[in-house]
Amino acid sequence: MRALISVVFIFFFVAQALAAPAPAPASSDKAPSDKTGSPGANVEMPFLMAPLTGSNDKLSGYAYISTRLTATSGAGALDVRDKIAFIQDAFVRDVNGAGVGKPTDPGTVDNSALEARLLADAKRVMGPGKVASIAIVQLQVAPLHPDSSQTPATAPPPGTPIPDDKPAKAPRATEAAAK
Repeated sequence: MRALISVVFIFFFVAQALAAPAPAPASSDKAPSDKTGSPGANVEMPFLMAPLTGSNDKLSGYAYISTRLTATSGAGALDVRDKIAFIQDAFVRDVNGAGVGKPTDPGTVDNSALEARLLADAKRVMGPGKVASIAIVQLQVAPLHPDSSQTPATAPPPGTPIPDDKPAKAPRATEAAAK
């Protein structure tokens, strides 16, 4: 009986192995682009929060930036992961030292200039030949003071009394009977 069960299990596993699709051959004609890198060479960086200033040089909002560093090799990516805290520190100092906005519109992030600055920071921290490129994966701008001309859909019109959160108390049965 035990031998029969063993034969059934072996047959089952061999059938699954034969039914599995064959892996696709690696095509050498398709080189990885500079922004994506080879597999294992990309390092996702933590979100970066950069202040945005308005035309009057006052804080107008924040840009939340997610970046991906591409190392020159898989071994270089391991070195980058070991120094992620130092790279992030350099990024934070950079975006807080100089604005990330366009010269003509300080409330809009200048992606190409920011990528160049962050790449220079990463190369300075890692040394030559470790970091190939950087890409901004996600960019979200949040104003400090939302436009006051638009009222939220849930806000009541001005002058509308706000109802109490507590329901009115019902009289107790003993109080109602006493009256």
